[in-house]
Amino acid sequence: MKSPVDPKPTKRADADGTPKTTPRKGAAPRAKDGGAPYGARFSGIQKIPLGAKLVISIIVLLSVGTVSISLSIRQLVNSYMLQRTDSQLLQQAELVFKNTTLLNDTKSTADSNSFVSYYVQAYDRQTCSTYKLLQPMYRDGVISRPLLPRGGGLDGHEIAVPYTTPAVVDLENVKGQPDHETMVMAQAPWRVVALRWVSDSANGTIEPRGVIYIGLSLGNQVDMIDNLTRFCVIVGVAVVLLGGVISAITVQRTLSPLKRIEKTAAKIAAGDLSQRVPDAPEGTEVGTLAKSLNTMLAQIERSFRQQQATTEKMKRFVSDASHELRTPLAAIHGYAELYRMQRNEPGQIERADDSIAHIEASSARMTLLVEDLLSLARLDEGHGISITDHIDLGSVIRESVDDLHALDPERDITTGVLGLDVSEPDHLQLSMTPGELPSVMIVADGTRLHQMVTNIVGNIHRYTPADSPVELSLGVLGIDMALDELTSLASEEESLQAIVGAAARFTVTQRGMMVSVARFTDHGPGVPPDGLARIFERFYTADPSRARQKGGTGLGMAIAQSVINAHRGFICATESPGGGLTFTIVLPLAPDEAES
Repeated sequence: MKSPVDPKPTKRADADGTPKTTPRKGAAPRAKDGGAPYGARFSGIQKIPLGAKLVISIIVLLSVGTVSISLSIRQLVNSYMLQRTDSQLLQQAELVFKNTTLLNDTKSTADSNSFVSYYVQAYDRQTCSTYKLLQPMYRDGVISRPLLPRGGGLDGHEIAVPYTTPAVVDLENVKGQPDHETMVMAQAPWRVVALRWVSDSANGTIEPRGVIYIGLSLGNQVDMIDNLTRFCVIVGVAVVLLGGVISAITVQRTLSPLKRIEKTAAKIAAGDLSQRVPDAPEGTEVGTLAKSLNTMLAQIERSFRQQQATTEKMKRFVSDASHELRTPLAAIHGYAELYRMQRNEPGQIERADDSIAHIEASSARMTLLVEDLLSLARLDEGHGISITDHIDLGSVIRESVDDLHALDPERDITTGVLGLDVSEPDHLQLSMTPGELPSVMIVADGTRLHQMVTNIVGNIHRYTPADSPVELSLGVLGIDMALDELTSLASEEESLQAIVGAAARFTVTQRGMMVSVARFTDHGPGVPPDGLARIFERFYTADPSRARQKGGTGLGMAIAQSVINAHRGFICATESPGGGLTFTIVLPLAPDEAES
């Protein structure tokens, strides 16, 4: 069988017969010149750290900016100086031509030729003669003049339009060795304008005579532009260096939170999930990133801790279940052996019947334990419960009161309406007003709800004295709290106080939801303080030996909590005032009941 992708390149011929290789599918594209793939060319850039990339980018931008500004300034100043030179030539051309004699006298008597910077040459077409009317001279006898066309021509230039022409340097009358500065000035180009030379004729008319060339050296302008260029280069280099240093420091300080995030991530990767990213100012990208990472890390740590707790809980559950199942199994096995040994002995029938009774009791206990385990497993999986019935919670609790009366006729049972006590604002609490239990409708699974109430009342019957008083109360409260927030509360007294606080806020804001609150209070021996946090654990009993004697499996409260969680409610156990145990249950109302 052929492979779907041929690992070897295929060869085909071009039109001229030259073999041509077709690259195989999936191969990286290569450059036309046969070099490395395009992706490989940029792999080196991708390896550069982010801080270095930012600094390099800033330096490149500063360099391009300074070069662009320097060239713009040079061009602007050069154009401006050239316009001034042209304006000076055009405005003073006639004045200079008429005063050439005076200017030559000034040049000959002055120590410096700075007063004379014009070059004036006239061409007389009548005599075909050229006259140098004015010639500036530089230091040490260096002479510079513009390169002009012969015979009074224009070489394509226009009359009265200035143009630039190269310089012609004359060193015949030089005294000594000219310095560099003088030679640079002498070699600078000239700006020249050609004008028509006219004169008055004998009959009073004006007739053309020739062409006059007037020029100004651009040496000073070139020197100023060169100095300006050097200044811009020095300033540009200083700006780039200073900008590079400042940008490196700024980038390093800006990216320092990312470095801390990197170190924190390394610690988290090593297994320390308690680490958090250092906070940064809000509104910044790093601050937003740090906040998001800390939120994510908190969720990860919480999930990891929950997974650990679930794993430990499962291990403990399997161990406790094995232990609880082993006890009745061992009893059944032992009494079965005893029965087999006694059944054929004379006079041992009564003892054999006693062994059968123990076997039956142990099997019944094991059956109850297995049924409770099955109920918990189905509740954990979300099966075995149907929250579709409209149930009167008050009626369910009244039935449990009747059952408790039948089991303990001597017990004093008080019922009432549960409400919020706001008499002490600093100490908000739930209080009961004695009376009949109200009717409160909720949407629930009737069978599971009866099972949950039966488990709580059954614990009161098993583990409290038969003559100890009991209070059962029910009421409706509004709480300023979302349903998801309610279901996320832990089964502890602090969460109950949070619900009471939310009920107090509801009286002001009138925002939130309506819930039913049921409370079961006994005044028995209670449980140890550390037992309140573990009372909903599976197989937990304050006294395992008493639990077996009373017929308990240690799963009743775990089943009750699972039922409440399935109804998206809340349950917790607290110590009763004066001693004992109080269970508080919060369940959402039916929609129609909440609206009423």
